[in-house]
Amino acid sequence: MTKSEALFQEAVQVIPGGVNSPVRAFGAIGGAPKFIKSAQGAYLYDEDGNQYIDYVGSWGPMILGHGSKEVLERVLDACRRGLSFGAATAAEVEMAKLVCEMVPSVEMVRMVNSGTEAVMSAIRTARGFTGRDKIVKFTGCYHGHSDGLLVKAGSGAMTVGTPDSLGVPAGCTKDTLSANYNDLGSVKGHFARCGEEIAAVIVEPVAANMGVVPPMPGFLEGLRSLCDDYGALLIFDEVITGFRLGAGGAQGFYQVAPDLTAFGKIIGGGMPVGAYGGRRQVMELVAPLGGVYQAGTLSGNPVAMAAGIAQLTALREHSEWYGQLNARADWFFGSIEALMEKRGVPCQVNHVGSLGCVYFAKEKVTDYESAKASDTEMFARYCREMIAHGVYLAPSQFEAMFLSMAHTEGILLRTLELMEECLEQSMIG
Repeated sequence: MTKSEALFQEAVQVIPGGVNSPVRAFGAIGGAPKFIKSAQGAYLYDEDGNQYIDYVGSWGPMILGHGSKEVLERVLDACRRGLSFGAATAAEVEMAKLVCEMVPSVEMVRMVNSGTEAVMSAIRTARGFTGRDKIVKFTGCYHGHSDGLLVKAGSGAMTVGTPDSLGVPAGCTKDTLSANYNDLGSVKGHFARCGEEIAAVIVEPVAANMGVVPPMPGFLEGLRSLCDDYGALLIFDEVITGFRLGAGGAQGFYQVAPDLTAFGKIIGGGMPVGAYGGRRQVMELVAPLGGVYQAGTLSGNPVAMAAGIAQLTALREHSEWYGQLNARADWFFGSIEALMEKRGVPCQVNHVGSLGCVYFAKEKVTDYESAKASDTEMFARYCREMIAHGVYLAPSQFEAMFLSMAHTEGILLRTLELMEECLEQSMIG
């Protein structure tokens, strides 16, 4: 028995499912999760001493690679001064100014402790600003586990949401309307029926929780126009895409400005953190300035702020890194597509910049339904083989691959070599 397997046997006795987040579970591919001991650059090392090329990157924030010198030095300095004060700090101001400078649509920002909290608070702010209750979200987009957003994925584009989790009262989702991602018509239908009741449309500008599904041309622009026409707010959930596709996030990448944005992942440099921000007129409603209540005892934690400041500063000062990383990703994901085609494997490779996903599917993946139609059993075999060969992938068809600045051309070439070995040995091809 490996150390990871032994640790998992212990974990299931004291932690639900043996993991502290369902995305870490290996149920979808089989076997016990790998217990990670350390990381450096583009590599993870588990408790058994195995090395993996890492394409999870702590689910996105490690855009500079693990153990970034810029981040670690500032974090260690902050730790020496104190782990938490529960009081205002200069670091909070510096961090807020950085976000506002880098994202033009954000004039004021509030720090929180997670992406879930950021989205929940942004929606409350939108409701407070508009005086309306209903929100529109998209099937297959995930915005955290707050009650009102845990809507059954299959509830359909033209129905009122029903809870997708035990413990969520039906009343919590009665004002959540589900639409189809990349389908403006489904959104227009909601506005035609109850546009004066809709406070906001919330969307992942690049859907990254059903794999990776880019927005079709005109989709984000159409959402912006619909919200403007009906006086609703447009909320971008950039917990994954923020500061990853470019210094201005997906909104800068696609040149569509939302009213509110939720951030997470990268802005903490690997530390738990989130934020939401937007137009000054809207954010001035947030307590203690306005009547929309939101609080967090440890929000703006000085260690998390130090990590975020170091990472965002590095990305701002070296904006050319995005071009380099995205070009490398274009080549890498294109090479995966070519390899699969050579092996005769039905496959769709979706990617935007350094975000990507391999689907074992014959048809293009453009929304939740087409993502669900992919061959998850084939993905499970592929994923198990890749991990066994030293390439760490998220253990689910419906998660993204993340590249970092530490993924050199040599590392990517080695990944492609290992992928070809997996295709030969796993009977996928």
